[in-house]
Amino acid sequence: MAIIGNDIEHASTLLKAGEVIGIPTETVYGLAGNAYNVSAVTKIFKIKKRPDFDPLIVHTDSLAKIYKFVKDIPESAFQLAKYFWPGPLTLLLAKKSVIPDLVTSGLPNVAVRVPNHAVTLALLEKLDFPLAAPSANPFGYVSPTSARHVNDQLGGKIPYILNGGVSKVGIESTIIGYEGSQLVVYRLGGLTLEKIEHVVGKVTIKPHSSSDPTTPGSLKSHYSPAKKVVIGNIEELMDVYKDRPFALLSFQKEYDHIPSENQLILSKSGDLDEAAQNLFSSLRTLDNLPVEYILTEYVPDRDLGLAINDRLKRAAAK
Repeated sequence: MAIIGNDIEHASTLLKAGEVIGIPTETVYGLAGNAYNVSAVTKIFKIKKRPDFDPLIVHTDSLAKIYKFVKDIPESAFQLAKYFWPGPLTLLLAKKSVIPDLVTSGLPNVAVRVPNHAVTLALLEKLDFPLAAPSANPFGYVSPTSARHVNDQLGGKIPYILNGGVSKVGIESTIIGYEGSQLVVYRLGGLTLEKIEHVVGKVTIKPHSSSDPTTPGSLKSHYSPAKKVVIGNIEELMDVYKDRPFALLSFQKEYDHIPSENQLILSKSGDLDEAAQNLFSSLRTLDNLPVEYILTEYVPDRDLGLAINDRLKRAAAK
């Protein structure tokens, strides 16, 4: 298994040597390597078993550094960056040739962000290159929100995991790009539409695609546990699946006639931020139970609920 530690200097040394490590962010943990180094990027794809048509997100610690590997930042994107970086916002921008085509799956735009995590920002400040860092889990599986999650699944394939505690947001970043002059949300995530539109006005939401994605994390089936996820009215689902072993993942409600170990609640108080933080860890916990199905429900379709419902829908699409 990998070593889990807090040694930023050691993490920096490994990355400079072309190694791939686990890093914390406020959204989920990332599997990080030098974005300029094709060999390191290749390791990321191999370790995750990620298809090379699915592009990666590149991380750095400042807006100033981003100009080293993107051609331009349009005014509306610059305004979003000023308001929300560091934070769970990813921008799709035209790349310079220093970013290998492997990172972007041959596409002209690179996905970039500045994560809001003190440990990883301190690491990035030490590096003269950005980090390509998709979520640190096998491709298509539930994203990790702790160092332990990373070690459980990828610990035998990487030397080190930089520990930053539990991810505070718990779901991936919101991805925004352009179609012509129109701002487009390609992936709902940890930054809400309300906050985005407060800065730049109305944006378009693009449904996720089932193949040949143009942005990271946009496949129809993704973030999936091994058990079958079924979404609907939980009372009705329990009746349908009463003769099959199942577990429950509810938004707020506890069900008295279901064993406590077979159900988890995202937020008893109905707090969507808390629900987002608990989503992936809850799916992981239920996935380890001796059940066939995980029965769940949509949360209110507002604020971070939009992103939570997006992840549930894709978890159930397998």
